[in-house]
Amino acid sequence: MATIQFHTVTPILRIFSIPKADEFYLDYLGFTTDWSHRFSPDLPLYRQVSRGGLVLHLSEHHGDGSPGVHVRVTMTGLEAFHAELEGKKYGYLRPGIEEGHAEGAREMAVMDPFGNRITFCEGGES
Repeated sequence: MATIQFHTVTPILRIFSIPKADEFYLDYLGFTTDWSHRFSPDLPLYRQVSRGGLVLHLSEHHGDGSPGVHVRVTMTGLEAFHAELEGKKYGYLRPGIEEGHAEGAREMAVMDPFGNRITFCEGGES
């Protein structure tokens, strides 16, 4: 019998505006568009963005979830990432680093324009 193993999780985050999504995920957070798909030009967009080892799917499709999702991302280099974001002077958000729930953990939460929250976590228990 084969051993059951899970390899990756790719969150699908609901979006409603491509320009706002690009401003937040590409310009502010520094992700890159890996690919985009539409069944035709007048239908919703489905897109993969990534940065380092983090992959997210962004979707305009009605059936791909509700806005307001919360995703936790474990990482290293939280202070450097925070400094990078602070340097961009994004007009809608100024996240801070806070003590996490686990001892020694630190977290920085960001909220996208569609109500989805991503908490970047370093240290402590994941």
